[in-house]
Amino acid sequence: MVFSFFKKQPNKMPERPAARPRPVEPQPEAKPAEAAVEMPVKAPAAPLPDLEFSTSAPLASPPAAAPQKPPAPAPVAAPEPAADEGFSIDDFDSDFTNSSVMGIDVEHDVDPLQSCVEQVVVLYANGQDAAARSLLETFVRSYRGLEGKRFWMLLFDLLQIGGDRAAFEKLGVDYAEACESSPPTWSQEVTASLPLAGGPAVSKVFLQGVLTSESALPVDELARLIAQKADISVDCAKLIGCDDEIAAQLADLLLRARKQSLTVGLLGAEAFMERLNERLVAGDAVHEPAWRLLLELLQRHGTQDRFEERAVDYAVTFELSPPSWETAKPAGAKAAAASPGPADDAHYFVGELKACRFEDLPQVLERYSLPILDFSRVTRLDFISAGQLVNRLAPIKAAGREIVIRSPNHLVAELMAVVGLNKQARIIVPKS
Repeated sequence: MVFSFFKKQPNKMPERPAARPRPVEPQPEAKPAEAAVEMPVKAPAAPLPDLEFSTSAPLASPPAAAPQKPPAPAPVAAPEPAADEGFSIDDFDSDFTNSSVMGIDVEHDVDPLQSCVEQVVVLYANGQDAAARSLLETFVRSYRGLEGKRFWMLLFDLLQIGGDRAAFEKLGVDYAEACESSPPTWSQEVTASLPLAGGPAVSKVFLQGVLTSESALPVDELARLIAQKADISVDCAKLIGCDDEIAAQLADLLLRARKQSLTVGLLGAEAFMERLNERLVAGDAVHEPAWRLLLELLQRHGTQDRFEERAVDYAVTFELSPPSWETAKPAGAKAAAASPGPADDAHYFVGELKACRFEDLPQVLERYSLPILDFSRVTRLDFISAGQLVNRLAPIKAAGREIVIRSPNHLVAELMAVVGLNKQARIIVPKS
């Protein structure tokens, strides 16, 4: 079997020579083609197409292609770019350099100090306190003296809000040496409602997710603080919903705080209130505690007309007398009355303002001939809230009315300037 296999290979070998009809190529008829090729050699001015046509014939006789020097004129193919004369690099350059966009983008008068201030307040507004403090400590060393006073004031406020009194006092000594003036003093009144360094905020309660009797710890904390008659800031921005048991507890706690004139600020409650309002249908006698909670929220964050409309729905649905409308005192009014000087009609904000939409603010400001927004107890303002505040105040400013924003700390005041709030209201920052 092996020998027969080896014999098959020699049978296949002849197949290759069998496919060699090419030796027939040297035909005597190719000689006239050679003469045709030699003709252009005598007359180089002959047109290029004749030259190209004749080169196709030598393909049949490779020896005749060797003496073909005439292909040297092939560089004449350079006229190809000449056919593209409509495009000019010089024209493109001139159009680009004269572009108005280039002129707008190039700014030569950017204030580096202002850029540094904005960087700090943006970090603080986003809750990145450690990064903001690190930058400020660098800037007060770089901008010595009165030139960098804005950085000193920002750092003083950041340390005050963080409750770091030791660092605050040490910074005061450095400030006196560098700026040759008295530093700000530590404020016990501000610190009383702020978190201690490294600890949670005593007056801050977070309600988030869907609250049930198994996850009622934040509600228990709220009840404890109300029993202590403390000023409280309740963050509801991430509150999705609650069962009837929790709704009853929250309604009772908020009612008790209102009757005792306690300061309970609700932050970001608008979205939760809207979900609650859509869930409750007039005539469907279920979720009575949720109805009471909705009416209590409308007392604080709604208009009287909207409150009375839902109060009538409550009475019809449960055949019970609804609560009556009571004008709630602004958050922080008690603290303002306790402070020296006469109480005023300012609208007070408390704590950290995050994702606030200020939906009730236009109605509140309509009650005053000179609206005053007091930010003395606001520790932080985020970008969303600052933008919403601009939107709420712009129509009032456009109507020709003056608005005053009073006593924001330097971190909040600088952010207000970044978003353009200083064009909608007069901002009064306390003297350092």
